[in-house]
Amino acid sequence: MREWWRGAVIYQVYPRSFQDSNGDGIGDLAGIMQRLDHIAGLGVDCIWLSPITQSPQADMGYDVSDYTEVDRIFGSLNDFDSLIAQAHARGIKVIMDQVISHSSDQHPWFQESRLSRTNRRADWYVWADPLPDGSPPNNWPAVFGGRAWEWNPTRGQYYLHNFLASQPDMNFHSVEVQDQMLDIMRFWLERGIDGFRLDTVNYYFHDKKLRSNPPNRKRDEHLPYAVNPYDMQEHKFSKSQPENVDFLKRVRALLDTFPGTTTVGEVGDSHKSVPLMAEYTSGGDKLHMCYSFDFLGHEFTAAHFRSRIEQFFKAGPDGWPCWSFSNHDVPRHITRWAPHSLNAADLGRQAAALVLSLKGSVCLYQGEELGLPETDLRFDELTDPRGIRFWPEDKGRDGCRTPIPWDQGDASNGFTTGKPWLPVKPAQSALNVASQNADPDSTLAFYRRILAWRRTHDVLYDGDIEFFRVAEPVLAFRRFSAAGTMTCVFNLSADSQTVALTGIPNDAPLDPISQNATLTRRTLNLGANGFAFLALPSDAPVIRVKNSAS
Repeated sequence: MREWWRGAVIYQVYPRSFQDSNGDGIGDLAGIMQRLDHIAGLGVDCIWLSPITQSPQADMGYDVSDYTEVDRIFGSLNDFDSLIAQAHARGIKVIMDQVISHSSDQHPWFQESRLSRTNRRADWYVWADPLPDGSPPNNWPAVFGGRAWEWNPTRGQYYLHNFLASQPDMNFHSVEVQDQMLDIMRFWLERGIDGFRLDTVNYYFHDKKLRSNPPNRKRDEHLPYAVNPYDMQEHKFSKSQPENVDFLKRVRALLDTFPGTTTVGEVGDSHKSVPLMAEYTSGGDKLHMCYSFDFLGHEFTAAHFRSRIEQFFKAGPDGWPCWSFSNHDVPRHITRWAPHSLNAADLGRQAAALVLSLKGSVCLYQGEELGLPETDLRFDELTDPRGIRFWPEDKGRDGCRTPIPWDQGDASNGFTTGKPWLPVKPAQSALNVASQNADPDSTLAFYRRILAWRRTHDVLYDGDIEFFRVAEPVLAFRRFSAAGTMTCVFNLSADSQTVALTGIPNDAPLDPISQNATLTRRTLNLGANGFAFLALPSDAPVIRVKNSAS
């Protein structure tokens, strides 16, 4: 019997922006419960809740001040329990963010650790002496700008923060810290959570010798400088350390005592993200799934998709990836990949069809089922510290985090009765759920159809994948298992493309879920962002896809 998470579709809920129930302009757990039928109606398997634990909200919840309490802006532990129960009643699993690589500087642990070098939690965070000239111990930068070291006069030492100065890094070289984090996970598992999305999972350990990072030799030669100096280093010593593997084994051992639970690790590393994904999920004794940022950037080519997937399964044949095209950290893919399309709706449908046919599990980000583009915000509307620091070259992450437009009419389209924490602009307002519910040809209707269609094809859950050597901009592969074979062909461009299919039975039709595609004998014509699926029994001849440049 297949494990439920293998090939599952996970729907990411960003609670601040999903539904506000009390008029304060910020989404909450009660609001999510009000909209659970929308999620259930999509046909997904699981919800991923972005952080809901107590936090000063300096980084929108990714700075935790109490790991076992729900932040009051979202509700209470009772609300959490009700949400779990209501989701389970609809057949939907729930996983939640665990942000354990760092805490808030308001956490009692850090408040104690910063007081002296001898207190009970003195080594729970990463502390280091200054160099003789008073400067930080090495050259490590912070993701959000500046050095990754902040001076603390009380201890006469620097502490490490890979992100904001108000997000001090935990010291995972301390077994006490590891034990404490496992106890926190156990707390939520005992409340009925179905698993965790592990934030920055490769940041847990740092190099004990605090060696400086080398320069990034993979920098874009066409750019005279990086918008963020963080990108000018190869982060060889500040993250992705080998000690991480043993801790991930401890995480898996804990999850194995709660049957049916799962983990999804976020791997952020510009040099070795896919090998790390494979390493962290192989062997059956570490994480269940991992995702990286490889498909969350601007690159939209067949070679890119193919190379990352083949690299993963070559490095970890028994590992398991989780692919996504959008999330709360990157511009929405409808905007990122717009240069490769003539029509946003066609691009949105193609993106859904592609990610749902790859080998692995899938994360869908709230609003992508509506085809939402990135929101264009003014500087005075920003809340994201990254955007505020690097504006205007990097506008930060607020543009993908604006509230879901539910109802027809003026903003905020039913999200709140008050002023939303981020604005709902006309481009997003026009794509509201109510209007799309009434339109059988809407992007929302397509997401429902293709998710239902996918559930009827077991081969798309755990079948193997083989890519065909087809020239750009066509991506072609087949999924195959004892359950059957599915040939999948995508035109990743705004120009029409033609490919030849060899070995195809004369009476094999294109699946109706296909878009902008026609099959005439053995010639497949794909219009702008067209895609085609051909399903055949497992014993049928192998269809091959070729074009003149193959």
